[in-house]
Amino acid sequence: MYSLDTYALVEIAQGNEKFKRFMESDFVISDLTLAEFYAVLLRTSEETAETWYKKLSPYSKPADKAILVKAVKFRHQNKSKNLSFFDCAGYIFSKENNYLFVTGDKEFRTMPNAEFIQK
Repeated sequence: MYSLDTYALVEIAQGNEKFKRFMESDFVISDLTLAEFYAVLLRTSEETAETWYKKLSPYSKPADKAILVKAVKFRHQNKSKNLSFFDCAGYIFSKENNYLFVTGDKEFRTMPNAEFIQK
């Protein structure tokens, strides 16, 4: 199963063919990723943000506190990569649940349990 990060969701929303296939696969997103994606879309359109929120909500799963703490530690251990908390939380959420983390963020290119897709 795939776990999509915000980068992947933005590419899907923009119609990038490289990412489109994930909407037709078994996938999940963390609640934090859904919230971040909503914030990204809200910058340009509340209507678009609401549409995608409703579309993706059934695929959204909570990340428990233990995952959030692990994400903070992971971010600290990788501070030279300048990773966002949201990216770290999504990655650890994926790893802890045995999902493949789908991203286009170059920082995850060589990390285990991540599928990096170049834009």
